[in-house]
Amino acid sequence: MTGSIWLPPGASSETLPGVPKQRPTPSWAEPDPIDELADRLDEFVAAAVHPDEIAALLESDGMSDDQIRERYGVKNSFALAEELYERVTRRFPEPDGPVHDPWQVGLLGCLLRGVVFALPGFGYVLGAPLLAGHPESFGLPAGTLPLLSGALVGWTWNQGLAHRAYSWLGLGDKPAARHSLLTGAPLGALLGAGIALAVAGTAHPVAVAFAAGQSCYLGAATVLLVMGRERALLATLLPMTAVAVVAMVQPIPDALRLTLLLGSLLAVVTLALLEVQPDRDAFKGRGELRDQPPPARRQKTTMAPRLTASLPYALFGLGSGALVLYAALSGSAVAAVPLTLSMGPAEWLLYRFRSDSLTGLRNTRTPKAFWRTTGQTLTLCLTAYLAALSLLTLLATTLWPNTPSLDGVSLAALLLLGMVLWTGLLLQSFGAVLAAATTCCAAAVAQTLALLTHTAGPHWIALYVYGTAAAVQVALVCALLSRVTAHR
Repeated sequence: MTGSIWLPPGASSETLPGVPKQRPTPSWAEPDPIDELADRLDEFVAAAVHPDEIAALLESDGMSDDQIRERYGVKNSFALAEELYERVTRRFPEPDGPVHDPWQVGLLGCLLRGVVFALPGFGYVLGAPLLAGHPESFGLPAGTLPLLSGALVGWTWNQGLAHRAYSWLGLGDKPAARHSLLTGAPLGALLGAGIALAVAGTAHPVAVAFAAGQSCYLGAATVLLVMGRERALLATLLPMTAVAVVAMVQPIPDALRLTLLLGSLLAVVTLALLEVQPDRDAFKGRGELRDQPPPARRQKTTMAPRLTASLPYALFGLGSGALVLYAALSGSAVAAVPLTLSMGPAEWLLYRFRSDSLTGLRNTRTPKAFWRTTGQTLTLCLTAYLAALSLLTLLATTLWPNTPSLDGVSLAALLLLGMVLWTGLLLQSFGAVLAAATTCCAAAVAQTLALLTHTAGPHWIALYVYGTAAAVQVALVCALLSRVTAHR
C-alpha cells in the first residue's frame, strides 16, 4: 500500500534499526597535507633514489619532528620521506638545459698541479752539497732532521690554512681569504723555522737556514695554489729545475746553486705578497663595515668559519706527510717523486668519481643499482690511480741517476700508501676528513713505534702499516658511499 513500509514476518517497526540520516555532502573537502607536499616537491621526490634523500631535503628546509607530527601526522622526517617516496611515481625528468655538474674539471690543470707539487724537490738536489756534514742520528745525512721537522710543520699548518682560505672563498668573501693567507702564511713560516732551530740547535746553521727558506716557500706556494696561480708558481720554479737537472750529471758552482735557490724563493714570496695585497674594494668594504653600528657589524662577522673546522685538515696533512716521509726514508728517496707527481692524476680522478656519482644518481632507479654503479666507478678510479702511480714509479727509477729499481715488497708498500692517500682525499672530499686524519695519524704513530722498537725490517713495517690503513679507509669509503645522501 502506498505510503506503508513492508516488514518481514514477525517483525515490527520497533525491532528494525533506525535509518541513519543522510549528511549533506560538503561543497569542498580539506586536502591531504602530505599530498600537497608531494605536489610541491614532485620533481625532487620523483628523481630520488632513496627516501633518505627526501629526508635530507626536509631537514634542510628547517622542518622539525614536532612540526611534522602536528601538520602531517607522522612521527619524524624519515617517516614523512617514506610516505612521499611511496606516493610519487619514480621518474627522472630531463633538465631543460645542460646538466649542472660542478665536478667537471680539465685533466691538464690537475696534471699541472701535480708537476708544481713535485718541482720543489729539485731544490733539495741543488742544496744537497750545501748541507754536507757529519751524519745525524739514525744514520741520516746532515741537516735531515731540521728539514724534515720543518717540512712536517709546514704541511700541517698550510693544510689547515688552505682550508680556512677556501672556506672564506666558499662564502664569497675573497678579501677575507686574502687576509687569512696574509696573516697565516708568515706565522706558519716562523713556526716551521722555529721548530727546525729547536731540533738542530747551533750544530747545523746552514740546515736551519735552508729549513727557514723551505718554510717560507711552503707558505708562499700555499697562497698561490689557493688563489689559482699555478702557472705563475710553475714559471718561478722552471729555472731552478733546469739547472738542478744539469747538476745531476755534472757539477756546478755552489754560488750558482745558492743564487738560484734564493732567487726562486724571492720570486715565489713576491708573487704571493702581490696576490694577497688588499685591493681598494677590500679597503672600501672594511671602511663601510667600520661605519656600521655595532649590531650590524656583529651580524657580518658571525659568518666567519670556525677555526676548529680547519683542525682535521691540518691533522690529515700531518699524518699523510709523515707517511710519505717514511716511505722515502725507509725505501728510496726517489719514492717521494712518483707519489708527489701522482697527486695530479689523483685529483682529476677524484673529480671524475664525484661527477660519475651525480650521473649515477640521475640514471639509476633503486639504491641497489646506484650502489652497484658507484662501486664500479670507485674500482675503476682507484685502479687507474694505482696504474698511474706504477707508471710514474717506473719512470722515476729509470730516469733518476744511480737509482735501483724497487723490489716487490717496496713496490707493494708504495702502492698501498698511494691507496691510503687517494682514499683519504676521497673521504676528505665527502666531508669525512676527521676519519681520514685519524687513520693517517694512527698509521704514522704505529710506523714510528715499530721503527723505534725494531719490530721488523723497514720495508715489511711499511707493508703492514700501509696495508692496514688502506683496508680501514676502503671500509670507511664503502660505508660512506652506501648512503645516497652523501653524493648530493
